[in-house]
Amino acid sequence: MSDQSTDLRATVRRRYAAAAVQVAEGGTACCGPQAVEVDDGFGSTLYAADELGTLPAEAVAASLGCGNPAAVADLHEGERVLDLGSGGGIDVLLSARRVGATGKAYGLDMTEEMLALALAGQRKAGATNVEFLKGTIEAIPLPAGTIDVVISNCVINLSTDKRAVFAEMFRVLAPGGRVGISDVVADDALTPAQRAERGDYVGCIAGALSFAEYRRGLAAAGFTGIGITPTHSVADGMHSAIVRAAKPADAGTEPARVPAPTPSTGSGRGSGC
Repeated sequence: MSDQSTDLRATVRRRYAAAAVQVAEGGTACCGPQAVEVDDGFGSTLYAADELGTLPAEAVAASLGCGNPAAVADLHEGERVLDLGSGGGIDVLLSARRVGATGKAYGLDMTEEMLALALAGQRKAGATNVEFLKGTIEAIPLPAGTIDVVISNCVINLSTDKRAVFAEMFRVLAPGGRVGISDVVADDALTPAQRAERGDYVGCIAGALSFAEYRRGLAAAGFTGIGITPTHSVADGMHSAIVRAAKPADAGTEPARVPAPTPSTGSGRGSGC
C-alpha cells in the first residue's frame, strides 16, 4: 500500500472512530444518543420509519450511509449476508431480520469503536444470527464461497484499492450469489480532479468511481448482470446509486483475470458516509 493510501485509510478510520464515540457519548444522555450530523443525502432518513422503530437507538444514530442496501438486496429466509463496512450495525441488524433464524448476517468493519457500538446494538436487539468481524474490505476474513449476498452502504467509494474489494466480494460469494449495495457514483463526464472539487475523500465524494468505471471494475472481477441505478443526488454530478451484480452459477471462487479499470483523466473514468 502506498503512503497516500495508508494516510487516506488512517483518515477514514479516525473519522468513523470519532463518529462512533460521538454516538456512544450521546448514549449517556437522558434522551438517548444523538444522530451524527451528515448531509441530507446520507443517514437514517433513508430508511422507513417502521424499520428504524425496531432498532437500537445507537445503530440508528450511527447510520452514515447513502441508501438502504438490506432492502435493495431482496434478502430471503436462510441466506448468508455480509455487510462491508458495517459501522454501527444498522444494515446488519435489518438483514438479520430478513434472513431469519436459519440465515446469518455478518458485519465487517476496521474500526474498533464502530465494532464496539455494533456489538452493543446486537446485544440490545437480542440478535443471535449476527456476527461482527474486524478487518478490511480489501481482505475479507471469511472463506471463499461462504456468502450468498454481499451488501454495503456507501463504503466502497472510501477504499483506495477497489480492484481488491471487487475481487474479494467475488471470492467470498457462493456461485450464484449476488451483490446489492448502495454507493456514491460519479457521472462519466467527471474527471477524478472534478470529483475532488465536489467533496473530500472521507466525505465519500473524491474517491467515487464513475458509472462506467464501476461496471468495468465489477466485470473485471467476474460479475455479470451488472446494473447501476442512481437514486438521488449527493453533489453536482454525484449520485447515490443502487449497484446490483451476480456471480455466475458456474463460477469458481477466483476472480476473472482481467485488467482492472483505472481512473481516466478525460470524460470517463471505502461504515458509510
